[in-house]
Amino acid sequence: MTALTWTWLEFVTCATLIGAAGYQLSRYGDSIAKQTGLSGSWIGLALLATVTSLPELITGISSVTIANAPNVAVGDALGSCVVNLVFLVVIDFLYRKDPVWLHTSQGHVLAAAFGVVSLGFMLVSLLMSQAIGSGPAGHAISLFGITYISSFSMATPAALLLYLVAMRTVFNYERVNTPQPDNTANLAATKPSLQREVTYFVLAAIVVAAAGLWLPFASVSLAKSMGWSNSFVGSMFVALATSLPELAVTLSAVRLGALDMAIGNLLGSNLFNVAIIAVDDLFYPGRSLLADVSLVHSVTAGSAIVMTGLATVGLFLRPRSQVLRAVAWVSLGLIVAYLLNAYVLYMHGE
Repeated sequence: MTALTWTWLEFVTCATLIGAAGYQLSRYGDSIAKQTGLSGSWIGLALLATVTSLPELITGISSVTIANAPNVAVGDALGSCVVNLVFLVVIDFLYRKDPVWLHTSQGHVLAAAFGVVSLGFMLVSLLMSQAIGSGPAGHAISLFGITYISSFSMATPAALLLYLVAMRTVFNYERVNTPQPDNTANLAATKPSLQREVTYFVLAAIVVAAAGLWLPFASVSLAKSMGWSNSFVGSMFVALATSLPELAVTLSAVRLGALDMAIGNLLGSNLFNVAIIAVDDLFYPGRSLLADVSLVHSVTAGSAIVMTGLATVGLFLRPRSQVLRAVAWVSLGLIVAYLLNAYVLYMHGE
C-alpha cells in the first residue's frame, strides 16, 4: 500500500466514523431531549445544536492544540457553513414536485438573518485580526495535561455572546409560534429506554471524539501528499466530513416529509459553527487564531454570507419556477457560489 493510498484511507475512515456516529448522536440526542422534557426549550435546543456540530467542535479544538493546524480549524468551521447551505440544494433536488422553497416556514428567516450577522461579524474580525494582529498578553488553559498560553481576540467573547443571543431569540420565537407536545405523561414509561439511549449516546460521542482528534492529522497528511493547502483541505474535505451528520439528518427528514426540520437543522448548525471559531480561539496557543490563519478564509466567510442571503431571498419570495425542471434559481445560485469559493480556495489557499 502506497503512502498516498494510506493517507486517503485514513481520511475516509475518519469521515465514515464521524458520519455514522454523528448521525447516531443526533438521533439519540433528539430522543433524550424529548424524553427528559427538554425538547422545545432553550436548553434542549442548545443541547441538540451542540450534538449536531460536535464533529466540528472536536476537530477544531484538536486542530489548534495537538495538530497545530489553525487553517484546518477555521476552514472546517466556515467550510461547514458553506456545505450546510449546499445541502439546501440537495433538499430542493430531492423534492421533485416543485421548489422546496414553497413549502417552508418563513420563521427560518430569523435563523438565516442571525447567520448573516454572525458570519459578517466573523469576517470583520478576521480582517481586523489580519491587519492589527494581537497583543502579547495571554491566559493559561490546560488541555490534555498540557498548559497553553492563549491571547484570544477581543472579538471572541463578543462572538460567543452573539451566538447565545441568537439561539435564545430563535428558540423563544419557535416556542411561541410552534405548539409543543406534552411529554410528561410518558416520562416514567420511557425511563428504561432513556437509560439505554444515554448509553448509546455516550458511545457515539466517544467515537466522534476519537475520529475528530484523528481527522486533523489525516487532513494535514492529505494536504501534503496531494500538494494542496491546509485551508483548501479544511474548507472542502474536512468540512464535508464533519458535516456528514447534518446530511444524514437532512436526508432522513426529507424522506419523512419534514422539510422545516431539515432546513432548521442546517441553519441552526451554521450558527453554532461560527461560534466554534471563537471556542477554537480560546484554546489556540500564542496569538489570536484569526491573526495566524490564511486571509483566503475571508472568501469562504463572504461566500457563506452570500449563500445565506440567497437562502433568505428564497424563503421570502418562494420561487415557483425550476431551472431545467430540477431546482429553483435560488438553489442554482447557491451551487455557483459554492463552486466559486472552491475555485478560489484551490488557487490561492495556504
